[in-house]
Amino acid sequence: MDKKVKKSERFRHFFQVLWAVITNSYLIGFVRGKIYQGKIKNVCVPGMNCYSCPGAVAACPIGALQATIGSYEYKFAFYVAGFMILVGTIMGRFVCGWLCPFGLIQDLLNKIPLPSKLKVHTFKGDKQLRWLKYVILLVFVILLPLYLTDMIGQGYPWFCKLICPVGTLEGGIPLVLLNEAMRATVGWLYAWKNIILVVTILLSIMIYRPFCKYICPLGAIYSLFNPVSILRYRVDSEKCVNCGACANVCKMGCNPVNNANSLECIRCGKCKAICPTSAIKIQLFKNKAEK
Repeated sequence: MDKKVKKSERFRHFFQVLWAVITNSYLIGFVRGKIYQGKIKNVCVPGMNCYSCPGAVAACPIGALQATIGSYEYKFAFYVAGFMILVGTIMGRFVCGWLCPFGLIQDLLNKIPLPSKLKVHTFKGDKQLRWLKYVILLVFVILLPLYLTDMIGQGYPWFCKLICPVGTLEGGIPLVLLNEAMRATVGWLYAWKNIILVVTILLSIMIYRPFCKYICPLGAIYSLFNPVSILRYRVDSEKCVNCGACANVCKMGCNPVNNANSLECIRCGKCKAICPTSAIKIQLFKNKAEK
């Protein structure tokens, strides 16, 4: 790998680790086996970080949205939606590449060496499967919690309960291990969620960020803002020599020359670092001449 790319990746991973530590800094929670429930928990973090993680000091926007979307009188739902729109408008899927703890975990898992035949860069149906995260967003995060609510208008967290491996890793496993009472109540659902987690981990070793590509509803939301976000990429056509280096280095399957702000781009910076002519730039706002 190019030295500039390695340097860029090291800096990104350092930032990811730093952000993960900051947003999971309630260390006493891991000792007591209890989650932080202070006032800061009413604030959402930009990335996927489970509310039930013993160290989490803030809430996951997807979990918060599911819990409040069913009530028109519960103003917190508007806050959560507004928060995600604001974050998406400012930076799009930059959150996925730099501010998501589970994204960091997938990055590190994919670095585990395997025979080249087992490392999957793409496969038939890959592009079609990427639409699945939008279906999951619509069905499990919006429609089901919106229409299936309890007596006080709170939606049931269907995505968290049935699918999300982030909650299992960050919240379910630590809390069950630290609480004897919880260990006595686990059943088929806990086993199911652990199966999903194990499959996600194994796939992450073979495929770069499978959860981000195919499952994550938060990534689906932020991806819609990539083409219009304030923070964006631009390819200088006068400097670009069409060498293909940027497309070859992108593990998300993007080609910045064709679309510098693809829905799948997590803005990790590899394309920018490897470009031999420095044709790929970070810019704020969209140029009038930019298509």
